[in-house]
Amino acid sequence: MMRIGLVADTHIPQVTKEIPPELLEAFRGVDLILHAGDIYHPEVLDNLERLAPVLAALGDDDDRAMLAEGRVKEMHILQLEGKTLWLVHEKPHAPRKPSWLPEWWLKRLPPEQQESGKPDIIIFGHEHRTFKQNIDGVLFFSPGSPTFLNYISEPGTFGILDLDSETVGARIVHL
Repeated sequence: MMRIGLVADTHIPQVTKEIPPELLEAFRGVDLILHAGDIYHPEVLDNLERLAPVLAALGDDDDRAMLAEGRVKEMHILQLEGKTLWLVHEKPHAPRKPSWLPEWWLKRLPPEQQESGKPDIIIFGHEHRTFKQNIDGVLFFSPGSPTFLNYISEPGTFGILDLDSETVGARIVHL
């Protein structure tokens, strides 16, 4: 069993000066932390990394210079507990039927990564709201924001993902 802490849209130090202590406490003991972008300052990742290894997606408001460090990419494709997980900042917004979403994402991959195939899980942020829906066998999950949920500067949400070879458990936690 692997436990993963999920966070997005922290906007530190623009919205608040630091990661909420309740979030740090909740992430104690996780195996991995995934940040789905709009980090704003690399110190956020440094603070999270004191708890567990951290990977992050580059947000639309993040400085592209963060790509120079190994933790931050525009997209991470991870194989975890027999599942393929994509970590991105933004999911597509076009008004189409749900079945097109996984294929749309697959077409965005560079040719050398297209062999990874359709993901089992897509973790994303950007919208500052929670989202959990299975679409064509893919779990789309946004943990919301711990600092700026629904664009309101107050305690928000984060996510916990429990994975093993048989099951995927994903839940939203309110601060």
